[in-house]
Amino acid sequence: MMQNQDVLQKITQVLATSNFKKSNQLINYQTINKLEKTLNLNKQNPQCWDEIFTWVEQYLEYSPNTSHPNFANRMWSGANQPSIVGEIVTALSNTSNCTFESAPVATLMERYMIKQMLDIVGFKNGEGQMTTGSSNANMIAMMVARNQALRKVKKQGLFNQKYLFAFVNEDAHYSLDKASNILGIGTNHLIKVSTLEDGSINTILLNEKIKQIKQQGGLVFFVCATLGTTVRGAYDNIEALTMLKKQHNFWLHGDGAWGGVAIMSLKLKKKFLTSIESLDSFTMDFHKMLGSNLMCNFLLLNHKHLLSCTCADGDGSYIFRDNEADLGIASLQCGRRVDSLKWFLDWKFYTRKGFSDRVENYYQLAKFAEDFINASVDLEMVLKRTSFNVCFRFKSSHSNKNNFNQCLRDSLYQGQQALLALAYVEKKLVFRLLISNINMNKVKLVSLLNRLVKRGRTLNNV
Repeated sequence: MMQNQDVLQKITQVLATSNFKKSNQLINYQTINKLEKTLNLNKQNPQCWDEIFTWVEQYLEYSPNTSHPNFANRMWSGANQPSIVGEIVTALSNTSNCTFESAPVATLMERYMIKQMLDIVGFKNGEGQMTTGSSNANMIAMMVARNQALRKVKKQGLFNQKYLFAFVNEDAHYSLDKASNILGIGTNHLIKVSTLEDGSINTILLNEKIKQIKQQGGLVFFVCATLGTTVRGAYDNIEALTMLKKQHNFWLHGDGAWGGVAIMSLKLKKKFLTSIESLDSFTMDFHKMLGSNLMCNFLLLNHKHLLSCTCADGDGSYIFRDNEADLGIASLQCGRRVDSLKWFLDWKFYTRKGFSDRVENYYQLAKFAEDFINASVDLEMVLKRTSFNVCFRFKSSHSNKNNFNQCLRDSLYQGQQALLALAYVEKKLVFRLLISNINMNKVKLVSLLNRLVKRGRTLNNV
């Protein structure tokens, strides 16, 4: 067997000689059938390191280079180097962050970082934890809200209880649907409220729907403010929702998975997240615009001691020794991945000022992209930009514009030129440009958009 140091040396060698990184190639595109044949995944040769590293080389060769500026397919891109260091060390140490004794340094780092975020958001007497992502964080927040609304639900379940109802923006993330299903609320009891012209939830209509549910005997227990919708980048009005919260006494959660990064910038926090300190809970992904290695998420509660009383259950006598220090007590899962090291290293390396500068730069690049598109004879904005998301399409002369823009996107991808995201807006298929790549600048952004225009003109004339 190879020793750890030999394995690390071999991995370093493979990474250094990989064509994937060396050529700065976006992707070596293969059809699924051709790639499956190349990988030969059924091959068996136990304890053969040569074959192991062949698959490693193939993984690198055929995976997208997410650090490439033309990778604009997701809300995340290539990771920050300090967090990559943290990820490597975490893999080597191979421990669980469920107890202090199994992960003493990681426990203290997570507690430190949660305190930093509580201070920035403005939760004066709160608590928090790292989760597996905002989807999980949204569900935990809804679970806490459910258990506060029905104090006996943890032990008695939803049997013979009032019907619970939750409300969200119609463009809210689908993780809220999943949470309603998992928690027994029922997806029919997740009421989706239509939006205003800017994509934010219509609070007047929300108020009417809440009153209607209450008149019918339902219990309104949870409202989610989407802080940066997935497609449009719209922010729900926290101030208006807080007024409704005081009137109807529901739990107000903020899903800031994407747009929550505005907290890093005093200027953008004031613009998009006024009254964020009045939320009952808030979640944000550090692995999106801020670039930490996947996954890196936190959930904050504007209350104390609710996570442990909600999530703790069963026999913990064999594992937990310190109710104050052991983070696993307040987690849904038993084993907890160590994500705090990469988070902490990124925080110390870039600092809040560095992250603030990054987010403000992304905001300016989004504005620059919008101006470029508005000035173009070939492109058109489908929606007015409200924050970081730029939704546009190519002005095709073809009758089926959705099909044309799909073909344009696929042509750029299969031609290994760009990997862009698509989404539907009012039945129109649009390019959804999300800038979360630290390597992106105005020159590279113009190059990407010009590449799209050039290919679009070619296809349009076919």
